[in-house]
Amino acid sequence: MIEHDTIELLRECDAGIQMGISAIDEVKDHAQKADFRTMLDDYQREYAQLQNEIQGILHKYHDEGKDPNPVAKGMAWLKTNVMMAVKETDEEIANLLTDGCNMGIKSLNKYLNDYAAADERAQDITRRLIELQDRQLKELERYL
Repeated sequence: MIEHDTIELLRECDAGIQMGISAIDEVKDHAQKADFRTMLDDYQREYAQLQNEIQGILHKYHDEGKDPNPVAKGMAWLKTNVMMAVKETDEEIANLLTDGCNMGIKSLNKYLNDYAAADERAQDITRRLIELQDRQLKELERYL
């Protein structure tokens, strides 16, 4: 049970990180302020570092990770591109990313509960990902 929950929790983190990296990638070229673009690049790097850590652990379990749900990814892409076409501002980018962070935090907390038997390392990574998204939320507030 521990191994199963550990793998599943890390797979959900992996999928969430892919969504976060993709979301930032889609909007950062639209950012108007240089400090905002820098902040987005920094978060993207932090997500990638966590993803590398997760994939290293999953590799030891002979698991490839998990791609995001294609419907969720498609809907996020559509929403982002429609909103950017209508209102291409730092405020709108911050608004879109805030929604994503809130959804990520909610989902990750649910997965911590669903996969409670996961080992401490997987739970720690999940908590660090939640903290990363929470910190990002706070930084995004100044652009709303």
